[in-house]
Amino acid sequence: MRAFSQSVFLKIIGIVGLLMVLVFIVILANAGFTGMVSLIAKTPTHVVETVKHTVKFDLTPAVTVEVGSTTSTDMMITPTSSAAATGPLRVYPANPRYFTDGTGKIIYLTGSHTWSNFQDNGGSDPPPRFDYSAYLNFLQQNNHNFFRLWVWEQSRWTLETADDNYWFDPMPYERTGPGTALDGKPRFDVTRFNQAYFDRMRSRVIEAGERGIYVSIVLFDGWSVVSEKGGFGQNNPWRGHPFHRDNNINNINGDINNDDSGEEIHEMGISEVTAIQEAYIRKVIDTVNDLDNVLYEISNESHVGSEEWQYHLINFARTYEEGKQKQHPIGMTSTYPNGRNTDLFESPADWISLNGDINNPPTNDGSKVIIADTDHLCGICGDRTWVWKSFTRGENPIFMDGYDGAGYGVGGNGFDFANSTWVSLRRNLGYTLMYANRMNLGLMTPRSDLASTGYCLANPSPSNAEYLVYLPEGGTVTVDLSAAIGTLSVEWFNPSDGQVVSGITTTGGGNRSFPAPFNGDAVLYIFHATNQNLDQKTFLPLLISP
Repeated sequence: MRAFSQSVFLKIIGIVGLLMVLVFIVILANAGFTGMVSLIAKTPTHVVETVKHTVKFDLTPAVTVEVGSTTSTDMMITPTSSAAATGPLRVYPANPRYFTDGTGKIIYLTGSHTWSNFQDNGGSDPPPRFDYSAYLNFLQQNNHNFFRLWVWEQSRWTLETADDNYWFDPMPYERTGPGTALDGKPRFDVTRFNQAYFDRMRSRVIEAGERGIYVSIVLFDGWSVVSEKGGFGQNNPWRGHPFHRDNNINNINGDINNDDSGEEIHEMGISEVTAIQEAYIRKVIDTVNDLDNVLYEISNESHVGSEEWQYHLINFARTYEEGKQKQHPIGMTSTYPNGRNTDLFESPADWISLNGDINNPPTNDGSKVIIADTDHLCGICGDRTWVWKSFTRGENPIFMDGYDGAGYGVGGNGFDFANSTWVSLRRNLGYTLMYANRMNLGLMTPRSDLASTGYCLANPSPSNAEYLVYLPEGGTVTVDLSAAIGTLSVEWFNPSDGQVVSGITTTGGGNRSFPAPFNGDAVLYIFHATNQNLDQKTFLPLLISP
């Protein structure tokens, strides 16, 4: 009897001790100390695996918690939905870093664009035909939903090649003569539009829209009107421009200072030219106004000094569309060289593309929708690190893609389509779109203060929290989860191979540290499980095509 009582007493002491330890753990967890999640075991086959997570606080001892199993899945990019693009787009008032289609759905834009996707160009007359359907297939395969539809204003010659037989086709004006232009063909009548040009524009926008892809129509191009730009000047495209005095029958002279360069037509000094440009804009709008997937861009990299002209045309296009069935976003991109980003923020444009440091994207404060384009940052450049930095800073990143290299006279010379850097960059643009559609992006803002890496999109709320964090160097990141309450789901995404590690949980109420379960850069997604944006979800780690 005495032995029995002693045994019972010892068991009671053991239970009380265990309860005290558990209470101590709960107190520590709720006190907001730094948590650390470390992966202890990992199988090489990337299937369901049992792991341990060590929750390590600033105070000792460390507490090891068994959390069951996680799922590791190799994600394959599948083509974008065949659903048509919805719109027209407008700036989302509650979070003007992004567009909405008007139904409340946030539209994040990302993709690859290339110089030949509208006008054929190359070293023959006519130039080689661009395979547009193959290009759209390529965009879908990489889960892209946006591109710039490039326009060249000249019929022949380009700054970036000495090839004297480099042509562009079609052109927007009829070539009626009388007289011969400098390129050897009949002179242009700039009062008569070439309908085939606008038919192609409309058909290409429609075909893209049927695949869920948005198109920004570039209206003018600063590389088409000058004899030299940014150190390039192997040929003079101004000699092939319809507004060159020797190329039209309408007595239009776009070079009033006679320096064999036409910067003046991208300024407000020649009223006759501005009137023709306004007529062209009206024709473009009339051609595509009824389509939902349209954006406009006034000009690609016109010179510093063109700002007043671009502001005027933004306002002109907007006023003209006000009387039409639909209204579409109008953008202004960086002037070049030596463009000033303040001119873009002060413009009446709905969206802008900045110049700057590709390694340190600015944090978008919501003043404008920013479409971050490598074209204006450093040309054909960047990598997947830039993609995630840009995305987590509230931008919409897009890539100036050399694509098939056929446009050798406009930037594509020697481009290696299959280079691993470009392949990974393209795929990660598509990955960001998957996460953008999965998250409640309308509530998320750049919050570099919440993550030790400085790259974080977040909605730090008590019950609907979401945090998307990028680790450029991998390793461990500390995330401030003070605003969140209760249990949150955690998953890791590996940008190098598309692998997702999920099934992890943590708690809100303080700082938590998370070491990545793989080497290299990493993406961390933390969210309340009830906050999944089911209406926009296009990414399901467990439902992946083989």
